[in-house]
Amino acid sequence: MQSSDAEPQQRKIVHVDMDAFYAAVEQRDKPSLRGKPVVVGGLPNRRGVVSTCSYEARRYGVHSAMPSTRAFALCPKAVFIRPNFALYRQVSSQIFAILRTCTELVETLSLDEAYMDVTEIAAKHGSATALAVELKKRIREKTGLTASAGISYNKFLAKIASDVNKPDGLFVVKPSEGERFVAALEIRKFHGIGPVTEKRMHDLDVYTGADLKRLSLQRLSEIFGKAGSYYYYAARGMDHRPVEPNPPRKSVGAENTFEHDLHDPKLMLNHLNAIAVKVARMLAARKISGRTVTVKVKYADFTQATRSRTLLHALSGLNQLRSLLPELLSKTDAAAKPVRLLGVSVSKLCSSKPEEEKTSAQDRQPGFLDE
Repeated sequence: MQSSDAEPQQRKIVHVDMDAFYAAVEQRDKPSLRGKPVVVGGLPNRRGVVSTCSYEARRYGVHSAMPSTRAFALCPKAVFIRPNFALYRQVSSQIFAILRTCTELVETLSLDEAYMDVTEIAAKHGSATALAVELKKRIREKTGLTASAGISYNKFLAKIASDVNKPDGLFVVKPSEGERFVAALEIRKFHGIGPVTEKRMHDLDVYTGADLKRLSLQRLSEIFGKAGSYYYYAARGMDHRPVEPNPPRKSVGAENTFEHDLHDPKLMLNHLNAIAVKVARMLAARKISGRTVTVKVKYADFTQATRSRTLLHALSGLNQLRSLLPELLSKTDAAAKPVRLLGVSVSKLCSSKPEEEKTSAQDRQPGFLDE
C-alpha cells in the first residue's frame, strides 16, 4: 500500500474465489462424495495438514492448514483424499480462461482465486456487479463449480468482500461504504493477519478496524515494521496496489513434512540438502538464481522459525546453496526441539548469468545444478 491519502475510488476490482475448490472438484467427479464431509490433504494416519475441505467438513470445525490428525478427531466420518494437483491445475486453467475473455487484467493468486481490474469494461456489462454475476454463471456452466465474488474499489476490500456470503456468494463494498465497512471488521479478517499477529493486535487492544485506525502510522511501523504501513491504510479502506497480470515471482522454494518428528540435527541437515536439490532444479528450469537463502523450520508444537542469509552476489550453484544450510539451521532451535517440517527457499531472484550456466564435461546437470 502506498502512503497517499487520496484513494482512486473510480477503480472497479473484482476478486473471484472458488468455493472449497479442491474438495468441490473431488465431489464433482465422484458423486458418492457429494453431501459428505471431504478433506483434501494429508491422511489422518500420517503427518500432514488439510489443504482444503468441503463445507460439510467445515461444520465440524475443520479448516485449511489444520493437522490432519486434528481434522480426523473433529470429524471421524470425513473422507480424506490426497490432492490431485494435475486435475486442479486443469480446472483452474478453464476458470482463468473464462476470466480472461473479459479482460487481460487478471492477477492470479493461486489455483482458485484471482483479482480482475474491470474499470474499463464494466460499463459494457452494465456494471462490475453484473459482470461478476455473468462470470459466476459461466464458471458454473463450464466447470460445474461455484465461485464467490467480491466487488470494490481496491484489492483489499474486494478480497474481503468475496468471503462475506460464501459459498456461491456476491458482495459489494461501494466507495462511500469503505471506511465504515472496515471499521466494523474483526481484525482477524484483515488479509494477512494470522493467529500470531491477531494476538499482538489484541495485546494493543485492537479488535476491529476502528481500533486499528486509532494507531498512528509511526506507532504501527515501530511495532510491525513494513507491515505497519499496510495496516494503517487498510484501516482507512485504502489500497493503491494495481492488479498485476504477471506479478514477478518473489521466491522459489520447497519443503517436506515428516511422518515422524526429527530429533537429530545431522538427519535434519541431510533432509535440507535433499530439499536444496529440488530448489536448485526449479531455479535451473527457470534459468534464474537468487541472493537470499532461507531455511524454514516448523517444530512439533507447530511454532516455526525462518533464518535467512543474503549474499552480495547471486548464488553460483547447488554447492553454494548447500554450504549455507548448516549455519542457518544452527540458528534455530532444531537441536533442542523436535521438528516436523523443513523447507528451503531462495529469494531476491535474478536471471542466471551465462557463466553460471556452464557445466563441466562430467557434469551433465544443466544451469544452477553445479554438482
